[in-house]
This record gives sequence, C-alpha cells and structure tokens, in this order.
Amino acid sequence: MKQIKRTNVRFKEYAQNQLMLIPLSLDEMIESNHPVRIVNQVIDRIDLDPLFARFKGGGTSSYHPRMLLKVLVYSYLSNIYSGRRMEAALKENIHFMWISGMNQPDHNTINRFRGERLKGILKQVFRQVVELLVAEGLVSLKEAYLDGTKIESKANKYTFVWGRSIKTSKERIKKQLEELWQYTQKIVQEELKDPSPMTFEPIDAQKVADTVNKINEALKDKPVSKKVSQKLKYAEKNWPKNIEKYDQQEKILNGRNSYSKTDPDATFMRMKEDHMLNGQLKPGYNFQISTNDQFILNYSIHQHATDTLTLPSHLQGFHSLYGHMPDTVTADAGYGSESNYLYLEEHFIRGFVKDNYFDKDQHGSDPRHPFVADKLFYNEEQDCYYCPMGQPMTRKAESTRTEKDGIVRRYTSYQAQNCQGCPLRGMCHKASGNRIIEVNHRLRKLKAKARELLLSEEGIKHRKKRPWDVEPVFGNIKYNKGFKRFMLVGCEKVEIEAGLLSIAHNLSKWSS
Repeated sequence: MKQIKRTNVRFKEYAQNQLMLIPLSLDEMIESNHPVRIVNQVIDRIDLDPLFARFKGGGTSSYHPRMLLKVLVYSYLSNIYSGRRMEAALKENIHFMWISGMNQPDHNTINRFRGERLKGILKQVFRQVVELLVAEGLVSLKEAYLDGTKIESKANKYTFVWGRSIKTSKERIKKQLEELWQYTQKIVQEELKDPSPMTFEPIDAQKVADTVNKINEALKDKPVSKKVSQKLKYAEKNWPKNIEKYDQQEKILNGRNSYSKTDPDATFMRMKEDHMLNGQLKPGYNFQISTNDQFILNYSIHQHATDTLTLPSHLQGFHSLYGHMPDTVTADAGYGSESNYLYLEEHFIRGFVKDNYFDKDQHGSDPRHPFVADKLFYNEEQDCYYCPMGQPMTRKAESTRTEKDGIVRRYTSYQAQNCQGCPLRGMCHKASGNRIIEVNHRLRKLKAKARELLLSEEGIKHRKKRPWDVEPVFGNIKYNKGFKRFMLVGCEKVEIEAGLLSIAHNLSKWSS
C-alpha cells in the first residue's frame, strides 16, 4: 500500500513537471521576428471591405476571408502553392495553425477562394502593401526598374493551335472551293449564269455551305467524275463546320500566333529554363514586374512573348494603382522600340531604355555591316546622307507602314547618285543599280535622345542599378521559391497567382 502511494506521488510530480514544459499557446512557440507574424500584422492593417462584400450573409458559417488570405499569402511565402499541400500544412505546421487560428479549411475551399473570390480584389491588396512599405521608408514610387520573365502555364504542352496552320487550312478550302466552282461553270453554263462575279474573300461558313449547295443543285443530273462527287460530299459534310471552327480559333488567338487547347489564354513561348536545353516551345505567360530596391511595385501578366509590347499596359497598370506614373523607368534593350520611346515621352517619364545595339556599340562589337544606314552620316540641314565614299545620297520618296503595335511608321528613302565603278561597291551593297536606303527619322531622333540619357551620369547610375534591382527578384521567385509553373488556368487566375507571389515576396523581404 505504501508502495502504491509513493508511485502516485511520483506520477503527480512527473505530470506537473510535464505541464510546466508544455507551452500555454502556439504563440509562445513562434519567434517574435518570424515572417508569419509580419504576414499577420500587415494583412490585419489592410482594408478588405471589397472582398467582404463578395460574401453574402445567411446560411452556414464560413471561414473568414481575412484568415483565408493570410493562409494563402503565407503559403506562397513558404513555397507552398498546391491547395492540397496547404490543407496538409494547416493540420501539421504550427505556423499555419497559428495564422489560421486552428481553422482547417480543405483544399476545395482554399482553391475556390483563390481562383474566384480574389478576382479583381488582389491588386488593391497589393497596392496597400506597397503603400505601407512607402510609409515605412523602404521603397520609392518615383524610380521603377522594369523586366519580365516567361513562366510555364499549367496547360498540356502538346495541345497547341497555331495561327499559321489555321490560315493555311482556310486558304486550302478557299482554293478547292474555287476549283469546284470553275469546274461546275464549265459543265453547266446556264444554271450558274450570274452577272455578278463570285468571290470567296473573305470566306465564311455560310458562304461555303451556300456555294456547295448551289454546286450540288447544278450538278444533280449531270455526269460528273467519281473524284468530284466524293469531294463534294466531303465538302458538304466538313468544310462549313471546319471554317466555323477556324473562325472561333482565330477569335481566341486575337492576334497571337498560338494558344493551348487546355489553357486558351496561354501562348507558346520559348522558355530559357527548358530542362532539355533545346529551346522547346511551351504554353506560358509573360510575367512583368517593376521594382525599387528589390521590392515589387507593380506586376502584370501578358500573352505576348516579347517584352516590347508590354511596357505601355504595364505602366498604365502602375498609374491605375497609384494615380501617377513613376518619374523614371529603366529597362533593358528588349523594351527599346519607337512606340515605347513615344509612350515614355508623351507621359513625361524619363526613360533609361536601351535600343538593340546600344551595348554592342559601347563595346565595339556591333555585328552589323559597317556600312548600314544607321552608321552613315546624315546632314540635317541639307536632308541627305553621305555614302562610305563621301558622295551625297539624296531624298527620293516617303512611305508609311503600320506595325504590330498599332503605330504608323514613316520611312524616307535616299538614293546614291552614282555607284558604278565605286571601289567600295562590293562591300557597300549588292543591288544592281544605285544604292537605296530607308530611314525612320522619328525613331532615329528618339534613339539619339535615349542614348544621350543613358550615357549621362544619371543614366549610368540607373544602368548599373537595374541588374541587381529587378533581376534578383525573378531569381528568388524561380529558384529560391521554386515557382516555375502556374497552378491556375487563364489570364485572370494567373494574375491572382502573380499577385500572391508579389505580396509574398515583398513581405518576405520586409521581414528579413
């Protein structure tokens, strides 16, 4: 009996000792400077009324939107992007348990909140985070460093639709329809006698169906070859349907050269990080950011593979967020185009943007021929160029062309007076007559102005800062955070992921 009493006493002492070792709450297990606390504090300071308005009252109780947003932001900060992995972390990870208040939403709830509830809302959340950074003196909205990277879509890489293939298929149907029409005209002159000429441009499904029906009616009692009969049957069954399909595909393309059937918003792009190292085309998005001191000021998602066409819409997004443009924008040669230089000038932005050959000219490694038009001397007063032999090239004509970016470019041509017998002719040009060059004077002046800015003391400072300001952000996202493929489909949802990545990056850097 005494032995039992002693055992009970020891057990009580052991239990009391163990209770003293167990923390009273999860809060005591999390360091005071842990990033999860920064996420919690910042999201608590943000106005989420537009998000709350999307939740109707009544019904069963739901998870609080602020809590779900905290979970998503901290998940992206912790390199967790899958809804199922987030669900598991909420049950196993003390940081997730703490920030969720021990709530455990399942992956369906998380994915529905991320893909549907945050549409059109997250940009405003991001803006408020940046404004808090500005208030803390950590970031400035006056100087922006711009760059982009391509990130693969969730789409299947083998479900491609090519714009060129659609155009070829439509042209083939149009050509075969014209051949059938001409063949029918030879056989039956009276039935198809029509004073108005038949044209198949532009071609559409109804026109194809009407023409095939008209041919079938005309040849109904006439002897035709088996080959023609089979082609007419195939045309009647397939061509209108195919033309309708091609028209729908061209609407989806909307000027692009490709898209994926499993993610129509994704464009096939050449990825630098392709593990096969063969430059394979994959469906993806062009993710553009502007930064200041490695904090992201703005982000945007684009369907264009090249950076050239992204600058105006990205800067317009900057203006929509903060009500003003940055004072300066610094970008690499991928953004050096006439339309971009004009856009920066029209919005009074000092643009430190290189053209394609700026770096090569600075290092003396320009691969172009030494006698290209850009390197010839231009006399502004007499409006003439001088050929490599010093002979004047006089103004000949003007022409205009509308480019992909919608801008109308004006070109002026200049012609040499006498190339016959010139000792440099073999090196200068290979045309049969006198050499003719085309010059875009507006672009020439814009490039000269841009180079003057780039070579100034301020320009050198910005050029040196750009590589370590914006490029490490992409390195952090792709390699440290391991984010190389979007989890959601479609431009709107992909932009939500880009926003979560940007918020998580800024808060991670804030807490470091």
